[in-house]
Amino acid sequence: MAVKIRLRRMGSKKAPFYRVVVADSRYPRDGRFIEEIGTYNPLKDPAEININKESAAKWIANGAQPTDTVKAMLKKIDVIK
Repeated sequence: MAVKIRLRRMGSKKAPFYRVVVADSRYPRDGRFIEEIGTYNPLKDPAEININKESAAKWIANGAQPTDTVKAMLKKIDVIK
């Protein structure tokens, strides 16, 4: 099972809001997930990032692979170097 840390799109049309989730890579983007570890709101200035650092570090230590966007967010909040 390949586990990914990725964004799940929420919100209405033209007003996106994302949840950062841990999911099996075979599931669809907005489908089933294992755990929700945070949120991301790109509409605020600056963009609002709320991620549980302990959960993110635990999942990365267990082998979960973040997507490119999530990896950039994790670097901003100093979860990964």
